[in-house]
Amino acid sequence: MSIPSAVEIAERLAAGALSAREVADSCLERIGARDGEVRAFAHLDPAQVRAEADALDRHRKAGRPIGPLHGVPVAVKDIIDTATYPTENGSPLDAGRRPRQDATLVARLRAAGALVIGKTVTTEFAYYRPGPTRNPHNLAHTPGGSSQGSAAAVGDGMVPLAIGSQTAGSVIRPASFCGVVGYKPTYGMVSLAGVLSICEPLDTAGVFATTVEDAALVGTVLAGYDAADPRTRPVARADLLAAARSEPPAAPRLAIVRGPTWDAAEPDLVGLIDEIAEALGDEADAVDLPAPYDDAFALQQRLMKVGFARHLTRYLERGADAVSELMRAAIAEGAAVTAVDYLAARDMQTALAVGLDRVFDRYDAILTPAAPGEAPAGIEATGSPVFNALWTFVGTPAITLPLATGSTGLPIGLQLVGRPGEDGRLLRTARWLQRRLAEA
Repeated sequence: MSIPSAVEIAERLAAGALSAREVADSCLERIGARDGEVRAFAHLDPAQVRAEADALDRHRKAGRPIGPLHGVPVAVKDIIDTATYPTENGSPLDAGRRPRQDATLVARLRAAGALVIGKTVTTEFAYYRPGPTRNPHNLAHTPGGSSQGSAAAVGDGMVPLAIGSQTAGSVIRPASFCGVVGYKPTYGMVSLAGVLSICEPLDTAGVFATTVEDAALVGTVLAGYDAADPRTRPVARADLLAAARSEPPAAPRLAIVRGPTWDAAEPDLVGLIDEIAEALGDEADAVDLPAPYDDAFALQQRLMKVGFARHLTRYLERGADAVSELMRAAIAEGAAVTAVDYLAARDMQTALAVGLDRVFDRYDAILTPAAPGEAPAGIEATGSPVFNALWTFVGTPAITLPLATGSTGLPIGLQLVGRPGEDGRLLRTARWLQRRLAEA
């Protein structure tokens, strides 16, 4: 059997028309057939997966309450702590590391009935040195990074859902390369307690899915206050799935922002943006951001590398030879940043975020590139995050929509960006845009 969407699995399981074991077996069959080539998984125990699926089926058959993700398989990036699997952070220095408890977001998945099916490959410490994962659409190309295993697992149909993280472009970019939906919630909406810290002012959990509705379903489960993570806030949790399914009160208006890094856009991407602008007509306007936004990528990199120096220097002390030269250089660069320059970057983070209010007061969302184009050839690098760093820097929610195929047959996604805290509106606009372009 093919793997249905997460929403369909949840609905059919709740109705008794499908069992968790059937879904798990289907996923394991696909993983067994394909992962020897794609190499999306870092840790997987089929016997454990089947045992947990059987337990979920017994729970439902006993008439006990079930959660919104009951029986839905979810793969988890290997920088996120799991009590049932190792969490090795893409580094030999953490080989065999066994967390004592689940990260908060994993605990929330389990509480909602999700089946945590395995751990997916991450780049080293969620930075640039890639793992062995390949793009499922062409094994000679990168799947992106750093959440490369999560994107590839969903892109290949191994699982309906996977969890990743983003500090620069690690959800939005690989989702584009692998032809799936990638959803990065508003900064601070999802607890990162139990997730490897890279840079507190930037780190955000994210979701890979096949549909916007699926991303909304799991986003609702993950969101919420956690006393263990001061970035979260005690606010009411929105029903993102209901919001995504709702109809806009009026046709949304989009701001097409090519952005300060437009020179990196490849011809396929340029053509796609032009085609969509023409198709949307009066529903979209080209909007240029003012000069201060030109510095966002450099400022994001500054904060990120200071975070490396703060959190990853301990690995150099344990065994510098086991850390890549690329990572060592980034740590050294971060350690050299002065306090004045760091605080200046933080000040600009706030200023640029506030400055976007002028755009969001007029437009429902920003339409902008998710990546420079198709996934680059080779697996020695993961592609550039230049089209993602600004939005991560200012903490906006963002979603990749797989809208096109490039000249070599690989996917190209576009990114929708929303106002912080208005994730439901963003997801609703994303579904509207997909329908609107399908009708054009």
